[in-house]
Amino acid sequence: MNSAKASLVRNTLETQISMSVDFGAADGYGLKGTSGVGFFDHMLNSLAIHSRSVIELNMKGDLHVDCHHTIEDVGIVLGKLYGEIVKERGKIMRYGTSFIPMDEALARCVIDISGRPYLVCDYLPTSPMIGDYDTQMTAEFFRAVAFNMGATLHIALLYGDNDHHCVEAMFKAFAHALADAIAPRDGEILSAKGTL
Repeated sequence: MNSAKASLVRNTLETQISMSVDFGAADGYGLKGTSGVGFFDHMLNSLAIHSRSVIELNMKGDLHVDCHHTIEDVGIVLGKLYGEIVKERGKIMRYGTSFIPMDEALARCVIDISGRPYLVCDYLPTSPMIGDYDTQMTAEFFRAVAFNMGATLHIALLYGDNDHHCVEAMFKAFAHALADAIAPRDGEILSAKGTL
């Protein structure tokens, strides 16, 4: 996979974020930096590794409130960066599908990078928190990514008991589906309209 890079700075009264993504990096995959939310960093690191990317993150969020703005705003910026990488690539595979098991949990992700943002997230947490991570923020993160990159994203926990395993399976499924969808494609753009 050819490397594609994008970077963005986004500052609000709630979060200050500087982020870059090297998608399809040659090596050194993973998260460099921290959101300030331990479990979320673990998920971002898994997302980077399983999409064969490097995510560099320098940020400050209003964690004295809770983790909501931090996680949602990282999703917004990450979605915009993925959108820029899609533009840079031009011709991409467009679709990606992945099933990922994590012990007793199984997650499915299907993505269409179509320019039509939509999210279906089928996940009902059984635990309110994983460390300092609010499990309700899982859907909020994927919504922010999908709507800011212009993707139709269907992600579901098919079954599972341990919320750590459930969320991690979802992030890894997204990473693999995303890597397949953004992969370069020869020939014409994969759309009857001639454009995504």
